[in-house]
Amino acid sequence: MANVLSDAPFASGIVVYCRAGFESEAAQELDATAAAAGVAGFARTERNAGFAEFVLTQQGAPDALLRLLGWSRLIFARQSLAVIGQFKALPREDRLTPLLAALPAGFQVGDVWVETPDTDASKPLTAFCRSFNNAFVQQLRRNGTLDPRSPWRLHALFPTGERCLLGLALIDHSAPWHQGIPRLKLPREAPSRSTLKLDEALQVLLNAGERERWFKPGMSAVDLGAAPGGWTWQLVRRGLHVTAVDNGPMDEALMASGLVAHKREDGFRFQPRQRVEWMVCDMVEQPRRVAARMAEWLAAGWCHRSVFNLKLPMKKRYLEVQQAFDAMHATVGAAGRELEIRAKQLYHDREEITVFAQTR
Repeated sequence: MANVLSDAPFASGIVVYCRAGFESEAAQELDATAAAAGVAGFARTERNAGFAEFVLTQQGAPDALLRLLGWSRLIFARQSLAVIGQFKALPREDRLTPLLAALPAGFQVGDVWVETPDTDASKPLTAFCRSFNNAFVQQLRRNGTLDPRSPWRLHALFPTGERCLLGLALIDHSAPWHQGIPRLKLPREAPSRSTLKLDEALQVLLNAGERERWFKPGMSAVDLGAAPGGWTWQLVRRGLHVTAVDNGPMDEALMASGLVAHKREDGFRFQPRQRVEWMVCDMVEQPRRVAARMAEWLAAGWCHRSVFNLKLPMKKRYLEVQQAFDAMHATVGAAGRELEIRAKQLYHDREEITVFAQTR
């Protein structure tokens, strides 16, 4: 196979998909992450566009960029692409030819995804993207550009019918879902829609091996602020024994499973009698207060791992997240433990982010 990482065209920057309304946070995070990695450039965005860009001062190798500014490193990014072409006035009679011309001779990709941002304004383009995707695949196959062994996936992001950002994703280091959104169905038996948050978090924040090792029947967990049991339901379906802490009522069918003990207590005061594998928390409270409580659990060694939500303020949201994480690292570090944090604003989140944390 001729295609290797060095065969890829140079990139002019990075584009990340994000939740509409959070473009500013995505741009701030790109700027901060790039500065820490020594990548020169600047972030730019448009309000409610559903994506943000980081423009390089000089073109760079796309694989290096995606490892430094990739999807898995960023909280507010659903997907991260190395931009290899921007088109602002594609002719409606032939959009394909200009896009194909951006690919150098001999360069191959494993797949192509034609997408729109996840915004109301872009929804009318959904049918166009499906048909254009088919045409793109057929032409790439005819050209010999499509090879399933390639490490690259080609993305064409259409904010409008005439505008396109052409980008590359490293298949093994990118979100494996179109638009970066896992398409989950609400289980009929689940007590609340919040169950989808934890389901998505475990798919996005953990890899397959971690999910297999860390969720085994008979393991123990605590759910702080559990009622009516949306997050507890996800743990029970994986065979865990759960202590559900909440002054409110729990779902009757969930309690009938025999795997749930309901403690009518305050989640900010409850302490387990012995260490548990997991603590999860979806309490509605100020992010710093929740983060402090999570840090207390991890510093004390009451749980091995935790997944929790931080509800964000209306302003300075990125700063609030960083301050909360800094405080958590300080608390856990003072206890002689090392803290690992992974965080994402998930599709099923709104004005919040979901965090995985563990001590090592």
